[in-house]
Parts: sequence; structure tokens; C-alpha cells
Amino acid sequence: MILALFTAGTVSAVQLPETAYGHIAESRDEAVEKNTEAIVRTYFEDIPIMAEIARCESTFRHELEDGSVLRGRVDPADTGVMQINKRYHEATATAMSLDLDDIHQNMEYARYLYDTQGTQPWSASMPCWGNLAANI
Repeated sequence: MILALFTAGTVSAVQLPETAYGHIAESRDEAVEKNTEAIVRTYFEDIPIMAEIARCESTFRHELEDGSVLRGRVDPADTGVMQINKRYHEATATAMSLDLDDIHQNMEYARYLYDTQGTQPWSASMPCWGNLAANI
């Protein structure tokens, strides 16, 4: 199986084994989640707390198994890997020519929020990531 990775405008192909001898093979979903985590951690390498926020907000998922973009459980307007709320942020994101349904643009808008408001937009998930902030 070949998995395509899209990172900062480049495409990389990763060969995943179809079967694994001697251990349980990783499912496609697990591989995608690990690659999504790698994309997020790389993008926020200079702001590691944002990767932890993504872990708490979406467990490093941007899309569901059916290909649809992850939506929030409590508020379905929360969108993607960074759970950006479209009700409050879609107009600004659109004015910035950003599509919150795209993982890279979702993270780009999250960086904008962080630069202008710090971690406040993700205060609801602070019990999950807050203790880590002091250690980063």
C-alpha cells in the first residue's frame, strides 16, 4: 500500500507493508493518524504547545474514515485537526484565502490565532494540555 503525504506543498509517498510477519500490521487509519501527527508536529515545531493542543482537540485527526473533515462532538462548527470554530472564524479565514477544511490551511489559521490570541481559543481543552505548557 502506498500512502501519499502532503506537506508544505510537496508530495511524498510512503510504502506501507500489506502484511507484517511476526507482529500485528498497522491499520490504514493508524498510519494516517501517525502521519497527521507528524505533519502537525513538524508545522508547529517552533510552537510545541500547539501540537499538544491538536492532540487534545482532535487526537491528530483531520479527516474521518469516510474522507469527511472532522467536526466537533460538542459543537459541530469546530473543524479539522485544530478544531477551528467556523461560526466564529470562517469569515476571517475566507478573507485570508484560507479553507479550514484543508489540514495545512487549518493549521495556518491556528497559527494566526496563536499569534494574535495565544492559546485562549483552545481554553476549553486546557485541562488536557495545560499542565504540558509549563514543561515545553
